[in-house]
Amino acid sequence: MKKDELLGGIVVFLFGSITTIFSLQMQIGTFRKAGDGLFPLCLGILLMFLSLLFILQVFFRQEAKGEKLQPVTAGSARQVLLFLGAVSLATALLNWLGYLLAALLLMLALLRLLGMRRWVPLALFSVISAGAAHLLFVYWLKIPLPKGWLDF
Repeated sequence: MKKDELLGGIVVFLFGSITTIFSLQMQIGTFRKAGDGLFPLCLGILLMFLSLLFILQVFFRQEAKGEKLQPVTAGSARQVLLFLGAVSLATALLNWLGYLLAALLLMLALLRLLGMRRWVPLALFSVISAGAAHLLFVYWLKIPLPKGWLDF
């Protein structure tokens, strides 16, 4: 088992836990009339559940193969820290930039960190995913998202 896989699972679990804790400080509402905290609560619970499944899968794979822990490489630890930094920066700038621009820039950064190097598919995927999320939440689900200085 690689320590960086385990570390990644733990970091995502902690991120989900923090998201859940902060979302409980907001109004939750119901699924018919969602409050500000409903989406982050569901997201945090989903992150914790999926990361727990990933951690268990890593442990069971290790037992089946009889592997020992391998050290975390500097590159993988750097990638996790850059990933968390990009998410934190996008969250900090969300109200100023607005959801659409923050989501676009976050997708660009995360896909670049995950190894996508060609700019055309990178930009295309980022624009499509940010636009689809914006249409889904704002127009279909009628969830008000921060508009930012673009007022869009």
